[in-house]
Amino acid sequence: MEKIKCICVMRELFRALSELESRLMQSHGVSLNEAMVLCAIGKERVAASTIVERTGLTPSHASKVIRAVEERNLLVRALGEKDKRQMYFSLTKEAHNCLKGIREQGIDIPELLQPLFASYAEGVSDSCE
Repeated sequence: MEKIKCICVMRELFRALSELESRLMQSHGVSLNEAMVLCAIGKERVAASTIVERTGLTPSHASKVIRAVEERNLLVRALGEKDKRQMYFSLTKEAHNCLKGIREQGIDIPELLQPLFASYAEGVSDSCE
């Protein structure tokens, strides 16, 4: 693929992801990154490093998203039992309800992304909770 075409494809992909995020915000009140953080935690109690690993966000970006979700009372922060310097995060009831709504109602997937979602859905379990 020509290098300039690659940029054009990436532009279209970015636009599709922006559209997906807008739909997610409208229907469930969370951004794509916020939803990924909630999904990365699920029913567990995890450290920030686990969230970074599971979402692919950089540590600094994950920290900002965690803080934003925490401010909206979707996360609870707790000190580690063995190491008081370590922070652990778990979801609130509101966050569980948000994930349940996403799971039950779904999100309209932009046309460009539909083949990716269709191929991914085959044989993949729901890792959110």
